[in-house]
This record gives sequence, structure tokens and C-alpha cells, in this order.
Amino acid sequence: MVFIVIRIKKHCKLYMESPVQLTEKAKLEIKTTLAANKIPETYGLRVGLKGGACSGTFLLGFDTATEHDQTYHVDGIKVFVDKRHLMYVIGLSVDYEEGANGSGYTVSTEEKK
Repeated sequence: MVFIVIRIKKHCKLYMESPVQLTEKAKLEIKTTLAANKIPETYGLRVGLKGGACSGTFLLGFDTATEHDQTYHVDGIKVFVDKRHLMYVIGLSVDYEEGANGSGYTVSTEEKK
């Protein structure tokens, strides 16, 4: 029997591309919000999970990176994902919608066209 040992560097990237997709509307709104509120460049969009995996809700907000985060860049926008939440946010799509009942970000697991 032959065993192959694979060594993984501690600081290697877990996922090369961003696990979270941002629609064009979401990107525009994020950039507008960051600029209009003069939010420092150290901040980015945090995408995560609040609560348990099965009963949790998705979390979106502007924040700075922590030691537990993986940082991604999506068209000039920093996206922070806690490495512990990565498996739950892979494939998420963030959109910004405006309607009669108000406006805001939406998160879905299906890619919108």
C-alpha cells in the first residue's frame, strides 16, 4: 500500500474565486453606499451566517476583516467571509431590489440573470 502525504500551508486560500456573487445592482449600491457615507477603505461587505447552519439567517453588513476571515475582491469590492461560514455561503447571490414596499439587499441561492 502506498500513502501520499499532502501538506497544506496554513495561509493558503480556501476558495480562489469569491463564493458569493454580486449582481450589477448590488455592486453599484455597495459602491455608492461606501462612497456616500465616507466609509474607510479598510471596510468591505461581510457575508456570513447568524445562528445555526440549518436554522440560521444570512448576514450582510459593512465591516473590517478579522483573523478568521477570507477576503475576496469582486470588481473592486472587498468581500469578507468568516472561514467557518464558507461552506454555507458558497453559491449565494446578493442583489439589490427596489419596489413599492421599499428597497434593500436580497440573498438567494439561485443565480439571477
